[in-house]
Amino acid sequence: QVHLRESGGGVVQAGESLRLSCAASGLNFRIYALNWYRQSPGKQRELVATITSGGSSDYADSVKGRFTISRDNVWNKVFLQMNNLKPEDTAIYFCNVRHRGTDFWGQGTQVTVTS
Repeated sequence: QVHLRESGGGVVQAGESLRLSCAASGLNFRIYALNWYRQSPGKQRELVATITSGGSSDYADSVKGRFTISRDNVWNKVFLQMNNLKPEDTAIYFCNVRHRGTDFWGQGTQVTVTS
């Protein structure tokens, strides 16, 4: 059974940084692309960042230059370094992987950015 668990959220002021972590189990971690999504109240869940099995990354335009996704294939973790946070980054952040055609999600971690 695939299991994802996010951590690292919190309340910060605009301009500050946070680093989110996602620990994965139940899959051959290194061969999968991993994603970070976020969802704000009343909005659809949006893709924030993706990292491929080879380490290539891609970002939503709204976070390019501020967020960095990375992975550790030894400890089966994926990270999201978030710098220069803005109030509009406030959301629940979810780790995601598509395993054998099925999307798996963690429980999410809340990020709140105050102005």
